[in-house]
Amino acid sequence: MSMTNEQLRQLLIEGTPEQIQDAIDNIHPADILDIINNSEEDLNIILPKLPNDVIASIIEEEEDEDKYDLLEPFLKERQKAILEEMSDDEIADLIGELEDEKQIKEVLDNLDSENQDNVKQLLSYEPDTAGGLMSTEFISIHSNNTVLETLWYLQKYAEQDAKYYLYVVDKSKVLKGVIALRDIVTSSFGTKIIDITNPNVKTLFYKDDQEEVANRFIKYGFVMMPVVDEENHLIGVVEVDDVMDVMEDETTEDINLLAGVSGEERVDSTVLESFKSRTPWLIVNLFTAVMAAAVVNQFSATIAKVVSLSAIMSIVTGMGGNAGTQSLTILVRGLSLGEIDHSNAFKIFCKEIMVGVLTGVIIGVIVAIGSMFFAGNPYFGLVAGLAMLLNMVAANLAGFIVPVILRKMNIDPALASGVFVTTVTDCLGFFFFLGLATLFLPLLR
Repeated sequence: MSMTNEQLRQLLIEGTPEQIQDAIDNIHPADILDIINNSEEDLNIILPKLPNDVIASIIEEEEDEDKYDLLEPFLKERQKAILEEMSDDEIADLIGELEDEKQIKEVLDNLDSENQDNVKQLLSYEPDTAGGLMSTEFISIHSNNTVLETLWYLQKYAEQDAKYYLYVVDKSKVLKGVIALRDIVTSSFGTKIIDITNPNVKTLFYKDDQEEVANRFIKYGFVMMPVVDEENHLIGVVEVDDVMDVMEDETTEDINLLAGVSGEERVDSTVLESFKSRTPWLIVNLFTAVMAAAVVNQFSATIAKVVSLSAIMSIVTGMGGNAGTQSLTILVRGLSLGEIDHSNAFKIFCKEIMVGVLTGVIIGVIVAIGSMFFAGNPYFGLVAGLAMLLNMVAANLAGFIVPVILRKMNIDPALASGVFVTTVTDCLGFFFFLGLATLFLPLLR
């Protein structure tokens, strides 16, 4: 029977080290992290009572920017013992968030020479690449070994690093393929590993962007993928739990950018951080609003003669903005996941036109009928309906064209697409509606 959070908290606070040790194997570090993050008092009581390997696991579960805060309170010797239990990639993530050179040196000094070299190597890679995500703690098997030699090696050295799949290398550490544990244990002892190795192994290049890494995990459904350098040397592995963090970060960033907010802003950001994140795009939106107002101003004489136009024109632009956002969201996601390329771009383009036409007809008819009764004039309804149809088509086209152009310019489509699409739908919506109203003006009075 699982414990509630309160029962777990009571155990960690009031339990003896023996009681905690007996229960700790059945407790996930993330559950302990939730408890200590809710109260600084609980953190100071609970964390020192835990075994070093559990503390290491809790630190690994924490957000990168907060990992050091959990490690710092311990004395140097305890810090060293905790760091020995942590994986090199997690230590690299911890150090990567530190700006104080003294703190960085203290952490590195607590590592042995081998781990120091591994961590420094990981820190040399860009953090948002496969190299920055990968772990250097993995099991590789020599291709000229037999099954018996491999089993002996795994029993003696593998410990927790043996996964469902193992990677086969030659003496120069060049990746030769992948082999499943199942194939090893079901083969005769004298079988050469190379004879049961699958050479068709999917790899990641250490410079691959983390978004591309996530897309490849999604495509192939792997739990782990090897990372290689220019000479196909096996230098690390990326595991699916790291990719899940990437997907969460990328999704959060795209959602923020589509809303005109920095990809770095979070709910717990400071007032100043949120201010800096949001203000630039609000200023950009202000200028686009001025452009739309300039379009309206060109038709001020028409509006003055038919005042009821002012009540309907915001509906035309608002619905166009909604349609553009729908199209934009699908396109940005498709571009992000690599679902759109030269082979299907025209087909998707045509689809967006058809969707714009169909939705424009439906919404346009509804708006036309409502506007006709509102103004008591069938021509008023015709103008509103036609403007709605044209703006819905324009909105869907903008939702496709804008992110594609931005991608061609090597600009993140999520960053600026929303502003440009809104500008198009507002300006064209006013232009279509007020322009048609001007043409039909004698019939609208």
